Amino acid sequence: MVNAVPSSPESPFLAACRGEEPGRTPVWFMRQAGRSLPEYKEARAGTSMLEACRTPELVCEITMQPVRRYGVDAAIFFSDIVVPLAAIGLDIEIVPGVGPVVAEPLRTEADLKRLRNLDPCDVGYVTEAVGLLRKELGDTPLIGFAGAPFTLASYLIEGGPSRDHAKTKALMKSQPAVWHGIASRLAAICGEFLRVQVEAGAQAVQLFDSWAGALSEADYREFALPHSTAALAGVAQSVPRIHFGVGTGHLLEAMAETGAEVSGVDFRIPLDEAAKRLPDKVLQGNLDPALVLADDAALTAETDRVVAAGRAAKGHVFNLGHGVLPDSDPGKLKLVVDRVHETTTR
Repeated sequence: MVNAVPSSPESPFLAACRGEEPGRTPVWFMRQAGRSLPEYKEARAGTSMLEACRTPELVCEITMQPVRRYGVDAAIFFSDIVVPLAAIGLDIEIVPGVGPVVAEPLRTEADLKRLRNLDPCDVGYVTEAVGLLRKELGDTPLIGFAGAPFTLASYLIEGGPSRDHAKTKALMKSQPAVWHGIASRLAAICGEFLRVQVEAGAQAVQLFDSWAGALSEADYREFALPHSTAALAGVAQSVPRIHFGVGTGHLLEAMAETGAEVSGVDFRIPLDEAAKRLPDKVLQGNLDPALVLADDAALTAETDRVVAAGRAAKGHVFNLGHGVLPDSDPGKLKLVVDRVHETTTR
């Protein structure tokens, strides 16, 4: 068990994650630190994504930017899901406009040896950055994160982003032992990546399974669920754990079986419907990110609708149903934060 870092008892975010009644509905946004912010673009100028993730002072600054601008109830650690993979020596690059690209994909039993365990020393810059952030954030909690084994494996097997994940699915069915070997090693790597962040001071974690929605429920249960469960187990009973996937409405119950205290819900399913299916779970979500580009009246109405639907859940952390879109107006996101706070403060 990882030693949890003491946290502010007044935090609405942490109270909601624990299923308690917070003073207001907490709100934060996936990808709140990033491309939609002019100050982010200025800070990142001339720096590659992986280089930025390895620079503690820059990580601290970028993570703090949305906290200062929006007054959100939690910060999300600025990093990338492939950081631990690069840290163990895989030749992986984040190509602007494309995403992670792997020089030599993993597709055979012999490739397993390339997935060595992650040592905390491999990511000392993460420990340093979390330490800097805890000093800056004060009572605002910090969320650590990692990519889930299925999503990481899909990048490594496909060689980059994929629309159909055909090579990944073919490997799963044709060579299940190789698949489970890759996925179990990735579970250990991302579990350690989460543990490092919590040991350094993160007060919650989120496991992103961006591509799990490509799987049927049966395949998810056989090929992904055991490995996501293992990844989250390393920080069990130390901090609240959030699990989120895209296009995973058909997997809500299965993903909840990973043990995460909070289930992220994407924008395709109303929160009150999700609450009926997961009556014992705190829910996170789920404003459609595209609505941030709508006019103020439409955005406010949809924000109110999400807040109302969230009341059906055991607890509710307001968020988008996926990440902030690059063209989003920061002023609109500030409007959402203020609206949620104004209408839910008890």
